[in-house]
Amino acid sequence: MKRGDRRTKYDIYADLLKTVMKRGSCGVTRASYGANLPIDRAKKFLKFLAFRGFAREETVDGSPRYRITKRGIEYLEVFRRMRKMFAALSEEL
Repeated sequence: MKRGDRRTKYDIYADLLKTVMKRGSCGVTRASYGANLPIDRAKKFLKFLAFRGFAREETVDGSPRYRITKRGIEYLEVFRRMRKMFAALSEEL
């Protein structure tokens, strides 16, 4: 992605899932820092990803923590392949 381009919601999903995967398990604050999002938006997106089965929400010491699921890993793989395809389509001949 070029500097100045706006991220799509799919880019944000991928950034959050990558952060969660890298850490094994993380809270909303750490995920928001890793994905460069405000905490309130990160919380909303993480709840959405958990509801759809891409992440799993766990409560540890009274705080929500997130783990990536198999479906989330599959999303990252497909997303990476699609970005490569789109990049190939946008190359000038």
